[in-house]
Amino acid sequence: MTINRGKVRWQCRRSLLELDLVLARFLEQEFDCLNDGQLADFEDLLRCDDYDLWAFINGSKPCEVTRWKKIIARLSQC
Repeated sequence: MTINRGKVRWQCRRSLLELDLVLARFLEQEFDCLNDGQLADFEDLLRCDDYDLWAFINGSKPCEVTRWKKIIARLSQC
C-alpha cells in the first residue's frame, strides 16, 4: 500500500502552536527522506492526540510504542 505524502503533510497541521512549529520544521528538513516504513510509522504517530504527541516530542511523557521512538527522536531534533 502506498501512503499519500500529501495527506500526511496535511495531517501535520495541528491545533498546538508548539507542535505546528516542530512539525513544520520536520516537514522541511526530514520528511522527504522518510522511507515507506518510516512514513507509515509517522502517519500512525500523527493519529495521537495533540497533547500526547507534544508530550512525546518534548520528553514529558514516555512513548510506549517502540516503532515510533525513532521518528519521535527525529522530531525532537527539529
